[in-house]
Amino acid sequence: MSVKQLNAEVARKIAAGEVIDRPNAIVRELMDNAVDSGADHITVELTGGGIEKIRVVDNGCGMTKEDLFNCARPHATSKISSETDLLNLTTLGFRGEALASIISISKVTCTTRTKDYDYGTKVVCENSEVEHSKTGCAIGTIMQVENLFYNLPVRLKFLKSERTEYSYISDLVTAIALSNP
Repeated sequence: MSVKQLNAEVARKIAAGEVIDRPNAIVRELMDNAVDSGADHITVELTGGGIEKIRVVDNGCGMTKEDLFNCARPHATSKISSETDLLNLTTLGFRGEALASIISISKVTCTTRTKDYDYGTKVVCENSEVEHSKTGCAIGTIMQVENLFYNLPVRLKFLKSERTEYSYISDLVTAIALSNP
């Protein structure tokens, strides 16, 4: 067997499987983003232990249409801009990997609005295709992740029962809530 470079799509899926290994990793990333956005109210809804659906709703600052498109790209972040910023982190998230990783292994719908606009933007990402539209919504962001690992079935066999996955997520949500009163 010879060594060869993987194509970009396969490499993204493998990397995503490392960053996002179970539903609680998605909840952690989305809640970190919600806290970093200044949200003081965050709702987490789950179906099927987070494998079928995760929905995180926040009342943070929201995103512009441009930021929403950029945040879906690998290594895109609003939280750092240079290597020296790594020495002075004040945010929970900063790598710019989470959303791109989540999008590569699930169907993601994001609805968001900032205080500067009378309408929001809705983006649906599935199978590397992106659809967007204007929509009515409150200030903040709604992230909905569905069909986790639909295109990486080998990862599904490493997940525990729905009850266990719910338990991991419950412990995580409690820890984040207690550390961010």
